[in-house]
Amino acid sequence: MKFFYVFMALVMAATLLPSALYMGIYVFTGANEALERARKLWNFLRVFTLLGFNLTLWGHVVVAAWQLFH
Repeated sequence: MKFFYVFMALVMAATLLPSALYMGIYVFTGANEALERARKLWNFLRVFTLLGFNLTLWGHVVVAAWQLFH
């Protein structure tokens, strides 16, 4: 399970950092392309965060059910 936590943290950081970078580029330059890219990366970050949360939560539910009924 620790591998999963580390992997999801890396995936989330890999989408958060470029999103923040492009948001900074947009703030300083006003380039709309940077804002669009930052929004897309932010949406990917939200998807990966929810995916990680759901897999963790349901993984614990499945393990608890397995231990309860086994």
